Amino acid sequence: MNSGARTILCGLIAGFILCLCHPALADIYRFRDERGVWHFSNIKSDPRYKIYIRTYDGSKPVNQYIKDYDEIIHKASKRYGVDVSLIKAVIKAESDFNQHAVSSKGAQGLMQLMPGTADAMEVDDPFDATDNIHGGTRYLSLMLERFKNDTRLALAAYNAGPERVAEYRGVPPYQETKAFIDRVLNYYRQFNSSAK
Repeated sequence: MNSGARTILCGLIAGFILCLCHPALADIYRFRDERGVWHFSNIKSDPRYKIYIRTYDGSKPVNQYIKDYDEIIHKASKRYGVDVSLIKAVIKAESDFNQHAVSSKGAQGLMQLMPGTADAMEVDDPFDATDNIHGGTRYLSLMLERFKNDTRLALAAYNAGPERVAEYRGVPPYQETKAFIDRVLNYYRQFNSSAK
């Protein structure tokens, strides 16, 4: 290995070690242009950029966030007519109250909204607790309305999509969806009993 290559390698190793010692925190923004090309940046240099990944700075413990969400959840419940305990149960099942959660499929925030759903529900920032909870609750209310207040079907639609529920005329035969419904209903009972 020549001295130039050694210098570059040493620089890369030093940079990597520094990153481990002092993790860089930066929000990531994105937008899709008129040709359908996605653009990503850590600087909101264009008004078309919307938040895609928000960095968690660790400034507050998770329990504090749960308390902070209570007022938002109650407002969303009142606005969209969805039971407070059901909203909490969906949040618990989806993200365990982590507003910075991102799934392997790209679902984001507390109620794990997919980018298309977030756009449809007019959610500007899926990592903002208020935006996410209101968007997720609005979507859940639409699923409850579509499936005549059948909670199991509404939850199946929330997880797998309303088209799949309509296609199978009931809960789709997906293990993930069945497990999601059971998990939410279990949390729902817990939140309901603790509210009494």
